[in-house]
Amino acid sequence: MCVESDGCEIEGCSSSDEVHTLSGSMSPALKSSPDLHPCNPGQKFRAALLRCRSPFVAAGILSFGNVLNYMDRYTVAGVLLDIQKHFEVGDSGAGLLQTVFICSFMVAAPIFGYLGDRFNRKIILSCGIFFWSFVTLLSSFITKDYYWLLVLSRCLVGIGESSYSSISPTIIGDLFTNNKRTMMLSVFYLAIPLGSGLGYILGSIAKDAGGHWYWALRVSPMLGLIAGTLILIVVPEPKRGSADHIAGRIKTRTSWLCDMKALAKNRSYVFSSLASAAVSFATGAFGIWIPQYLVRAQVVQKTAVSCTYQPCSSKDSLIFGAITCVTGLLGVVIGAVTTRLCRQKTERADPLVCAVSMLGSAIFICLIFVVAKKSIVGAYICIFIGETLLFLNWAITADILMFVVIPTRRATAVAFQGFTSHLLGDAGSPYLIGLISDALQESYATSSLWQFLSLGYALMLCPFVIVLGGMFFLATALFFLDDRDKAEKQVSQLSRPPSTVKVTK
Repeated sequence: MCVESDGCEIEGCSSSDEVHTLSGSMSPALKSSPDLHPCNPGQKFRAALLRCRSPFVAAGILSFGNVLNYMDRYTVAGVLLDIQKHFEVGDSGAGLLQTVFICSFMVAAPIFGYLGDRFNRKIILSCGIFFWSFVTLLSSFITKDYYWLLVLSRCLVGIGESSYSSISPTIIGDLFTNNKRTMMLSVFYLAIPLGSGLGYILGSIAKDAGGHWYWALRVSPMLGLIAGTLILIVVPEPKRGSADHIAGRIKTRTSWLCDMKALAKNRSYVFSSLASAAVSFATGAFGIWIPQYLVRAQVVQKTAVSCTYQPCSSKDSLIFGAITCVTGLLGVVIGAVTTRLCRQKTERADPLVCAVSMLGSAIFICLIFVVAKKSIVGAYICIFIGETLLFLNWAITADILMFVVIPTRRATAVAFQGFTSHLLGDAGSPYLIGLISDALQESYATSSLWQFLSLGYALMLCPFVIVLGGMFFLATALFFLDDRDKAEKQVSQLSRPPSTVKVTK
């Protein structure tokens, strides 16, 4: 029999059960007493809600929130051509929307990382989701003469979404360990391609249903309010390091400056962060420009005509979104399974799987620009294989961080890895690709063929960056075992009384 704090009896519990309180703590079972009275319906509902707060339910809700984060991020990309026509901006102006979003995202990430290591994480997550949902909804009412307001709104949305990406993986890291943690992080990071693909799909569908691109920005805010409420009510706040069996035994907390010095000296962390930046560079540029590139390819092939009035065709955004969803699912699952099998052969499996997948992805992404002029179907096949290989490393990279960074500085590590990957990756890549494309178009601005070729030449920068990322993962493999052992030693040192602690920097 389980007992709530107000002394009412909860039905359906055995005498050996424990009760999760709203603070995430556990209270031992109490024996039946004649002073107890039956729960009223409201108390029964609360008890049922508490029983739902399992680690797997929490991971599912956090993954749902991550889907919404990326869905909102790429909804704009799904209707980018309509936005260009509506506000009369070029490729560089359109690329600026994603660039300001990522810049604000990465600047806010270290702040939220610091807060996430020291304060209640689920409250920060919920506030972040409520904030970006509100701003996104308001941005759908911006009129034609105020493009700068749309740019500003994407900047504010980046701040709200930064809180989620910086903190939520650390909650999963404190709920699971070893292979279970790998699988749960795989599900969580599946949200990146799944949410991105759904952003294209739902954005295009909402635009077609409503007759204007404004409606694309009114879907994710409604879902965001639901996700924020679920996180606030259902998701527990686990003690930091609880899955590693050190919660309650950590007697010393390192300073922020000590954390930053330790991360800078952690070679596996540094190289995997640089590799993550290469992935972000490619995915950021692709997410914005590949649908546009395929539209221009069809204009060159004379199987489609240029869009001269709104709403523009959403076919390519829908197809690219569907491909991104499927390749994301395949990539994350294949990555998790491959890593698990390879760990039986080598302890360096995590970074090696990432390196091989990156190098293979670069080959097929190069082929996109070779075959697109002649065959759209061939281009889609290359996109499918290239994206699958590229998405293999999302969850594995997060797991590498969990292995080589101690629990009390993981939120800071995730935040600064996000800062680095965005600073060197997708903060500038959409705008840079658009800028190069505009510069190449200056001589033949009215030529459909040259508009297609100029964007293709600009996008050819991505495969070379991906190869560089593969090299960084190979460098990570060299230091992975040493850094993992150092992290384990630091955890044991932090578990001692303060007088005996000597923290490795």
